[in-house]
Order: sequence, then C-alpha cells, then structure tokens
Amino acid sequence: MTETSVPRSATGHLPVGVAIIGGGPAGLSAGLQLVRANRRIAILDSNRPRHSATLKSHGFLTRDGAPPLELRKLGREEFEAYPTATFAQAIAHEVVPLSAADALAAGFPDGIGFRVRGSGVRGAADVEFLARRVLITAGLTEELPPLPMIRAFYGTALHSCVECDGFEKTDKPLVLIGETSDVFARALLISRFSSDLIVFTNGADTVRPEQEAQLSRIGIRVERRAIDDIVGERAEMTGVRLSDGELIPRVGGFVRPRWHAPVEFLGEQPIDRDDWGLIVVDDRGETSIRGIYATGDIVPPGPQQLIIAAGNGARVAARLNMDLIRGALGVGQIDE
Repeated sequence: MTETSVPRSATGHLPVGVAIIGGGPAGLSAGLQLVRANRRIAILDSNRPRHSATLKSHGFLTRDGAPPLELRKLGREEFEAYPTATFAQAIAHEVVPLSAADALAAGFPDGIGFRVRGSGVRGAADVEFLARRVLITAGLTEELPPLPMIRAFYGTALHSCVECDGFEKTDKPLVLIGETSDVFARALLISRFSSDLIVFTNGADTVRPEQEAQLSRIGIRVERRAIDDIVGERAEMTGVRLSDGELIPRVGGFVRPRWHAPVEFLGEQPIDRDDWGLIVVDDRGETSIRGIYATGDIVPPGPQQLIIAAGNGARVAARLNMDLIRGALGVGQIDE
C-alpha cells in the first residue's frame, strides 16, 4: 500500500507518511525500514552530529573503526536510493499539529497530522512537509564541563562513550571527569580497561563515601578538588591541572557531559520528560503527544552505541508503520 497522492505542501512536497527529524543512525535506520514499507518518508538533518569530533566509531558490525560521518553518508545513500525517500539538509524549527479537518483534507485518514518546517543549511532551501506522523531522532546536545581546553582533546584523548572507545584506552593512565550521579557506575565500567584511573568530580558531591571506599579497594582514586583545565602538548593530552596548581599526569580518558534534548521545534506543546530531561516514550516509541514518536539517544537511557541507536530506529519504525496501517483501516492502535 503506497502513500496516497494528495495536494502538495507550500514548498511543493507531497504529504509524507513520516517526517523524521534527525539523520543519524536511529533516523536513517527508521527511514530505511519505512521506505521499504512503501512509505513516503522525509528526513530533516543538518549533518552536524554530536559526535562529529570523533575520528572513529566502534562496535558497529561490518563498520568497526569507520568515521561516524562516513556511516551517516553510507546510510543516507542507501535511504535515498528508494523512490519515496526525501532527504532535506535542514534544521527543523517548527512542528505544528494539524486540526482533524486539515489532516483529513491532506489525505490523512485518521485525522492526525503535522506541519513540519525546516530552515535550510549550507545553501539548501527551506522546507515544509505535511506528515501523518513525526519521529524525533535528533539526538542530544552536549554540555561539557566549562574547562578552557577540554574541546581541544574531546574526540581524540577524551571521550564520552566507554563502550565505544574504552578498548583503545587499555592499560593507560586515565581520567573520568563527571559531575553527575552515575559517575560511580561509569568508573566501574572503565575499570575493565585500565587499573590506573582517577575519578575527578570537579568539586561536585556525586560520589558517596561508601562508593569511594569501594573504588579505593580496586585501586581507583577519587579526586574531589576543582579542576582548572586540561593540559597537553600539541594534540596530546598530558594531564589535568587542579585549581590549586597541582598537575596530575594523565594521557586520556572519559568525560560525562550533561545532555539536553533539542525539541524547541515543538514550541509550547508539552511533552513528558524524565529526571534527566530525556523524552519519555511508551513501548511503541510514542511520546505523550499523539502521533509524535522518538527514539535514539534522545530517549531513556540516553546516549548509547551507534549500533544500538540503529536497532532502536528499526524497532520503532516497525511499530510506527503498524500505527499508520491501523489508523488507515480504523482498527485502533493496539492489538487486543
């Protein structure tokens, strides 16, 4: 069953089954599954991913060690090979629900639909789509600790994903810099790769005394003093300088950012979030706004390996496709 041909949007686009906001592994994987279901799909993406500073990605079967941007390029080429695929190099800036009457007039049989507008980037035109459903796979924006030189070493010496980059740090003197409540668990994870680890809390009270004692028993030190900066020579990190001037030699490690879910395009529409600010979804991947789905890093538990994001994109695409089928046939959302 192909998408019905109905009046075009203001920019000349035919209405789409799903507008996907974000063209990373989750969005591209979902888009691929949905165009293969004979859906007309539009992906909006700025090609400015959170992990663009990372030179290599790891753990993605058949692509271990490939640059993240290369993975996105290959995924986009596979998606765009299908005749019902549209890839717009744009930043979504508005998602507005249609009235039931407008959705029906657009050819959306269950009276649910959205107007999605995006601003073109790098010379691309602005876009506007009418969509039966919206899938948010926009990932997260990072807030690193406010250290002057941290960005100079982020993606090379310092990383945020232990599962992605831990192996390359095996047996090296490492840091874990974090001010969040999961620092203890991250330290345990890193202990699989190096026994020479120092946890820097940068003055935050995020490691409890009993946790510090447990880490001490396996040779991991907790340093609670504030950090002045990361230091190095050229591209090589050499240590962490504390606010009192002491320099602690380290060659790399991990930092735990704070993350923000970039959904400003929803405007005043309320959407449920968890305590970390991530978008809450049900077991089908739908948010608290009917017709808007989300998957990838933007939903709990947050950032994970690229292959997991891709798998979750495919899973939610299957649920979303069934929602569209059932909505067209008027048989409800969920099987009894």
